[in-house]
Amino acid sequence: MNLRAFVLFLLFGLFMGGCGKNGENEQIWFKPKKNASWNWQLNGSIKMDIDADIYIIDLFDTPKELVSKLHKNGKKVIAYFSAGSYESWREDAQLFPKEVLGDKMDGWDERWLDISNPKLHNIMSKRIKLAKEKGFDGVEADNVDGYKNKTGFKLKAKDQLSYNIFLSNEAHKNGLSIALKNDIDQIKELESYFDFAINEQCHEFNECDIYKIFISSNKPVFNAEYKYDNMKEICKQSAKLGIDTLFLPLELDGSFRKECN
Repeated sequence: MNLRAFVLFLLFGLFMGGCGKNGENEQIWFKPKKNASWNWQLNGSIKMDIDADIYIIDLFDTPKELVSKLHKNGKKVIAYFSAGSYESWREDAQLFPKEVLGDKMDGWDERWLDISNPKLHNIMSKRIKLAKEKGFDGVEADNVDGYKNKTGFKLKAKDQLSYNIFLSNEAHKNGLSIALKNDIDQIKELESYFDFAINEQCHEFNECDIYKIFISSNKPVFNAEYKYDNMKEICKQSAKLGIDTLFLPLELDGSFRKECN
């Protein structure tokens, strides 16, 4: 084999090795293991001494230096941001055009977003890129079930599917993992796009069985419960299903954390 042929052979091998099933460049990103432990704190001073593999903390409130410090402590770090609601106090709030702002969310000082409007894509892409710039390993995009709520818009299931898949593709394009947050009615369609799942109160609302599709794909399911009167039974059920359940304060301020194991 002459030198030119050898070089072409090497280039062909590199090309084929870097291609996915559909010819797209295959990206490598953090994929949590099913038995990983986790911590979820979105408010207050982040507690650094929690014995957990994964920290989920706020994208905007967390400086790059804190992410780096957690990495040095052997932690993986996930950035929380809301992809389906408008929060007026966020540093990028001025980027949201008025036409994408909907009704107020029940119980929260936030407004639903018109996720069918493509103008949101650029804003969320910037948020995901910010997570990458700060050194996060992945993202948790919250409020991705607007089509099931009173948003002020006529959102359909297909709008939500399209938007959630966009978020997944954008995260992976930036080398970040992404969690599917709630949106239980679209789990079958979305599981293959997401690396792990986060649910709130799946035991309280009898939703835990729905996550078997993630468990069977060796993807972790992180569940937070806010009621603590039946912890022993909840932990027993969680262990049986393979779900990692934490008991946390509704404010997610780090004031306490109780885990089943």
